[in-house]
Amino acid sequence: MHKNNRSAFSPSLKQHASVPARRHFLKAAGAAFAMMVSPVGQAAASRMVAVRVWPAEDYTRITLESKAEIGFKYFTLDGPDRLVVDLEGVEFDSVIKHLPDRITEADPFIKLVRAGRNRPGVVRVVVELKQAIKPQLFTLQPVGAYGHRLVLDLYPTIETDPLLALIEKDSPADAARGTDSATEVARASERVTPDRHGRNPAAERNVNRLVTVAIDAGHGGEDPGAVGRRGSYEKNVTLMIARRLKKQIDAQPGMRAVLTRDGDYFVPLYKRVQKARAVRADLFVSIHADAFVKPDAHGSSVFVLSERGASSAAARWLAKRENDADLIGGVNIGGPDGHLARTLLDLSQTATRNDSMKVGKAVLRELGGVNRLHKRDVEHAGFAVLKAPDIPSILVETAFISNPEEERKLNNRKYQDQMAEAIMKGLKRYFDENPPLSRIRVASID
Repeated sequence: MHKNNRSAFSPSLKQHASVPARRHFLKAAGAAFAMMVSPVGQAAASRMVAVRVWPAEDYTRITLESKAEIGFKYFTLDGPDRLVVDLEGVEFDSVIKHLPDRITEADPFIKLVRAGRNRPGVVRVVVELKQAIKPQLFTLQPVGAYGHRLVLDLYPTIETDPLLALIEKDSPADAARGTDSATEVARASERVTPDRHGRNPAAERNVNRLVTVAIDAGHGGEDPGAVGRRGSYEKNVTLMIARRLKKQIDAQPGMRAVLTRDGDYFVPLYKRVQKARAVRADLFVSIHADAFVKPDAHGSSVFVLSERGASSAAARWLAKRENDADLIGGVNIGGPDGHLARTLLDLSQTATRNDSMKVGKAVLRELGGVNRLHKRDVEHAGFAVLKAPDIPSILVETAFISNPEEERKLNNRKYQDQMAEAIMKGLKRYFDENPPLSRIRVASID
């Protein structure tokens, strides 16, 4: 039998051998090798609290939660592709035994998971893969309701180009008309008649082209967001409203929508901004249903990014709560994207603040016909998710999930549709009054 086909549970792969010896063996076996050493596990075996799996098109996350910090080592194997993780100082208990049951057939990255005792004090987890991956493993300190967590993020080796995927994917309205997004863009360009210098000022003022709206369903995955008294999760409510809003926008001529997440998984705040920029969105709308310390807080609100601080104590509290989402959801701050996240959020928003305020006012006006308004004016706060440097951005608090009456409405499909329709009407009003400039420039040839 070829060495590369040996089980990852084979004694020949036990890690009591020296690191150079293991590397030599894995290289000879034709394996792709990557090892990371975590803090040393405790002498007494720690009990697992929970295991969770969050599959998505972008990546799949496995979270192992324990009462104490989890020590670990990992490496990858090919032929077939596998990720092998050794958990140090962890009991092989009923919690981790059920990890294989958490894997679904629809998972784009994981075929199956096996777990078992590898040697005293070490539990080995083998993740059999459907494709080659770039793994990121990191630990998280206790925060909120969570204890110590070990996070396994499985990313594809080649990431999908969001803009290309959007162009290739028909919206429901496009499909009904028998045209795709690329055709629509091409037809829009044909309607632009350039002057002898290659410009068309009239067309640039009233351009007939697809307008792209990035819809951000707040929270997701490890981050449930606010929780209502009846047990409703904000992450579920925001996704339902976001999907309804996308459907309504896609049905509008000349408009299309893209979701920053379309399932129950976690997306870091800066990644949400990145996704919007990747598809060249004309507008970013973040959907929330937050909570406040007082259960009688009620009403819908619209926020834009603050220049000089929050417009109220409540706005400041809400912004801090939303910005803490990365701590709860779990971001690898030591990873390669850490600097990028900080840089992106520090960019200037001067060019988009005025437009953000215009959008906010248009949407707030429509929301008043569906729900009471928390404040009559657009509010300001330092929401990290609104810090796209070149995209007008608003955050909509659809209602307070901490208010029992509004929690009930948030779970009502009719109310969700009404809320989505109100937001859509506000966006449409804004674009009717402020048509976006053409991205198409025709070069003149003298």
